[in-house]
Amino acid sequence: MVWKPHVTVAAVIEQDNKFLLVEEHTVNGIAFNQPAGHLENGESIESAVKREVNEETAWQFEPENIIAIQLWRKTPDFPSFLRVSFAGKVHSFAPKQALDDDIIATHWLTHEQIVEKESQLRSQLVLNTIDAYLNGERYPLSLLKSYIDL
Repeated sequence: MVWKPHVTVAAVIEQDNKFLLVEEHTVNGIAFNQPAGHLENGESIESAVKREVNEETAWQFEPENIIAIQLWRKTPDFPSFLRVSFAGKVHSFAPKQALDDDIIATHWLTHEQIVEKESQLRSQLVLNTIDAYLNGERYPLSLLKSYIDL
């Protein structure tokens, strides 16, 4: 069997000292997460995060920096995820747009409110990534290179 991690993207979006999170149905129940999802075939990593934010929140997202590239596995029996987390801004909200089926609602929450929900976070990466953002961890988007269909 060939081992390979799932490639995912996530967005840390701060506005007025609040962070945009999604409340979503998961196999383990309801959880809170950054707008995030899987890289699709033929798509660049930057395009993936823009698409995921839009599908899950109805906002247009403009990535400005990379916060972290994280390899995460919950337990040895759990799949591994390679997650690229971005910081950026949103604009052009479409309030009538339908969100992904698993999304219950979107929330703008303070860091303190997110800490209070720690047991409800999709994974430890949610708070770890927000803390990295608040600690000023930023890397240029130019780190990402796409060589698709050359």
